[in-house]
Amino acid sequence: MNKLTKLLPTATAGSLPKPSWLAEPEKLWSEWKLSNQELQAGKQDALRVSLHEQQQAGIDIVSDGEQTRQHFVTTFIEHLTGVDFSQRQTVKIRDRYQASVPSVVGAVSRDRAVFVNDAKFLRQQTKQPIKWALPGPMTMVDTLYDKHYQSREKLAWEFAKILNQEAKELVEAGVDIIQFDEPAFNVFFNEVNDWGIACLEKAIEGLNCQTAVHICYGYGIKANTDWKKTLGSEWRQYEEIFPKLQKSNIDIVSLECQNSHVPMELIELIRGKKVMVGAIDVASKQIETPEQVANTLRQALEFVDADKLYPCTNCGMAPLSREIARGKLNALSQGAEIVRNELTGNFA
Repeated sequence: MNKLTKLLPTATAGSLPKPSWLAEPEKLWSEWKLSNQELQAGKQDALRVSLHEQQQAGIDIVSDGEQTRQHFVTTFIEHLTGVDFSQRQTVKIRDRYQASVPSVVGAVSRDRAVFVNDAKFLRQQTKQPIKWALPGPMTMVDTLYDKHYQSREKLAWEFAKILNQEAKELVEAGVDIIQFDEPAFNVFFNEVNDWGIACLEKAIEGLNCQTAVHICYGYGIKANTDWKKTLGSEWRQYEEIFPKLQKSNIDIVSLECQNSHVPMELIELIRGKKVMVGAIDVASKQIETPEQVANTLRQALEFVDADKLYPCTNCGMAPLSREIARGKLNALSQGAEIVRNELTGNFA
């Protein structure tokens, strides 16, 4: 792994806005505006731009900004056999909104790498540590209609094996941290504890890199913000799953804090893990001040050791404008620097 010795290294949780020449901005599942070879070149150009903006903002652990994919779950699934995108069914995703999804019609498998060439391209562009996001097994299951296995657990185990294959090749391509996105972990608590974390352990089996799980309250889209309004004055979902997650082999837990009602003391339940603390609200167009970010980090430091705290965003920023996302990245970096200086006594 690329050496990461900096205190409070900053990172993003996932997606960053796409340039308007590549896809319709501020929208999930946005259609590509290019095709064939032009699309491939356009994706690589967008990846370069996304990387540059992270570097300009001072982000320490960089990513592809998910520039080469339309969606954090379905783009991976598109490359698998056993899933038919022409056979669609309407299902309730995350137990809160209806969506038309593809169907699992046979045994799922991965015939070829999905993101490995993109990861190699990113690795060629920078010597910084890079993080790559993959959908987690449970969240993949929750984004499909299963006609074949007719068992969420069985399908999740198959996806875990497939993800493990992809992850091992990503490590060979030079990825330093592999993150599994599991927003479903904040909803299906019994399943998470019964088999969800076990499937995640299968997905990270034998990986020679740092591993992370990202558990948030979702993109800043209406279905998610409406759901948050029903959760009351305290969001204690993490309390249901953190004790078992703390005992798992996952290295890093990425969670949501900024402008949320998550009691900060819940982080104590994963003491010993590295924690990517979401200090940027992706559901708001208001750009945080560096001091607001710093305050969130100070609160988190009561429950996580400084050498294990990674300032981060709450979730992906694809639905935001590039200007707002840029401002938020700058605030994240500057806020982390404030606290870093406080911890080291460097006030120059």
